[in-house]
Amino acid sequence: MQKSKLKIAVLGSRGIPNNYGGFEAFAQAFAVDMANRGHQITVYTSADHPNKEEYWKGIRRVLLANPEKRWGSFGQFLYDLYANWHSRKQRFDLVLHLGYTSDAIWWWLWPSKAKHLVNMDGMEWLRPKYSRLVRAFLLKGEKWATVRSDGLIADNKAVEQYLTAKYQKPVHYISYGAEIPTSYNEGIVKEYGLATHNYDLIIARMEPDNNIEMAIEARQPNDPVPLVIIGNDNAYRCKLMEEHGSKAGVLFLNAIYDQRIIDSLRHFSRIYIHGHSVGGTNPSLLEAMACGCLITAHDNVFNRAVLGDEASYFSSSESLGSMLKNATVSFREEWRNKNLSKIENNHQWSTIVDQYESLFYETL
Repeated sequence: MQKSKLKIAVLGSRGIPNNYGGFEAFAQAFAVDMANRGHQITVYTSADHPNKEEYWKGIRRVLLANPEKRWGSFGQFLYDLYANWHSRKQRFDLVLHLGYTSDAIWWWLWPSKAKHLVNMDGMEWLRPKYSRLVRAFLLKGEKWATVRSDGLIADNKAVEQYLTAKYQKPVHYISYGAEIPTSYNEGIVKEYGLATHNYDLIIARMEPDNNIEMAIEARQPNDPVPLVIIGNDNAYRCKLMEEHGSKAGVLFLNAIYDQRIIDSLRHFSRIYIHGHSVGGTNPSLLEAMACGCLITAHDNVFNRAVLGDEASYFSSSESLGSMLKNATVSFREEWRNKNLSKIENNHQWSTIVDQYESLFYETL
């Protein structure tokens, strides 16, 4: 018996096409695939997105004011308020909430006739950029999302274990996906003034908990291998550039959303440094694995749950510096193939969307 097509909303991202980060990368891949399967998909999108189309690749985009740039974190709460308020009148079958930090406070506005699933992301209350008061609030938001939703989704096994143990509620593990590129362009590397396999690479949101400064401080004086840092423009990036931008061999590049360019820069790097320390499965890490990067990662349960033994780990600038200095000894070529196999077997987007679609029907 053929199942009916669903009317689904995606809240909690800055929208599609991806022009920001991890949740946006997920929202784009998820929504495009689900729309191709015949479902009606609405993705709430920030009005300051450069793309103003109402429909993109068969996906409805509702553009809403996002005061975040003016009012900081409080603006995120307003953006999610607008999205939840708008969704109340849309007769959605199911609402997929991406994260809970600024969304769960509005649980009492969630459309009552729709089912609500929450991708819980990571343990946001661990982020050092937040004050003690904000961390306490985020813990409360985590609980609201857990209690008020019709189902929880964890994108990382460590997050799944944490949520299950703490809240004694079923948690559905569904990871993120990634595509293995079919080709790479060595000329792109040269356009940025770099030499293939002779630069180390960081691609991350400019946040303290991504340990970008630790990676900069890990570099040895007069190291001939440059460190390339690609990320969004914000106050923390300005701080890093002011303190470290003049150092020889440290190159800051603006965020790049052309997949062809970013894949080539990943593939031809010497070492990919993944400093994320808080959260679940980071899409940028999966994409580095899919590009065949040799990876060193911050030592935490989230990264180990994804990489296992196929990476080296650091916890300080000293330990990272030692790995970089002895890179030819510390890194093993077989890690590339094993990480590529993980992408092929566990992180194909089509499989990820299959799992979400099945969960939706189960929930309804």
